[in-house]
Amino acid sequence: MTSHSTGTREEWQAARDELAKLEVEHAQLGERVTEQRRELPWVEVEREYEFDTEEGRKTLEQLFEGRSQLLAYNIMFGPDYSLGACPGCTSLGDEFSMPHLHMGHRDVTLICFSRAPIDRLTAYKRRMGWEFPYVSTYNTDFPFDFGLAITPERAHEIPEVQAMLADPPDWLVEWSEQVGAKLEDGLREVPGYIAFAREDGRVYHTYTVTAPDPFVSPFFSSLMRRAPKPGPEAPRSWRKDEYPEDSTTAPA
Repeated sequence: MTSHSTGTREEWQAARDELAKLEVEHAQLGERVTEQRRELPWVEVEREYEFDTEEGRKTLEQLFEGRSQLLAYNIMFGPDYSLGACPGCTSLGDEFSMPHLHMGHRDVTLICFSRAPIDRLTAYKRRMGWEFPYVSTYNTDFPFDFGLAITPERAHEIPEVQAMLADPPDWLVEWSEQVGAKLEDGLREVPGYIAFAREDGRVYHTYTVTAPDPFVSPFFSSLMRRAPKPGPEAPRSWRKDEYPEDSTTAPA
């Protein structure tokens, strides 16, 4: 017998109708947020950046691939990560290949950045079966200039980082083991999206959002919110080829 509240079909419909009103308000608020996001002032990128890609060195403008918009996700995969990218970021990357195709037909190039060298990104991309462009920001100031990574000196100045290093939760210690990096090095990567626009030969930074914003989560997290029960409380993730054998079955 379930411990959840039960009712008649009529009671369910009445409750569902009330929820629908709230969902409409939520959607309308989301539209207003989107409008305000697009009204942010654009900032011209005056510095020249070059990145390592699978096709060789490319400038920021060349990453647009001829389109006018560039949206990139920064995967936590630092030069010190010996075992691969952050499992949570990897789960998000698993869901990028098809959006990359569809967005490309809508004037948006979707890519991913990481600070690890390009040969390691390419090998990891092959392992995960990804089909989107994966670009290395290794040995560039780009991630530091745009808040996608922090220097060791800056990390020492951030109270939240120092608090986690002083007393890390169990899940964070396990995460450090999963990526194969010391925690003080692993936490210097910042997961998030960054957007650019290109007009008249000039590139503009338009938007950035980083964790812990809910948008910086795997897409399946949104689907989990529509499931009858909440997901696990512990923020633990696995790469798709490393799930424990018993992780597909939950207690009744």
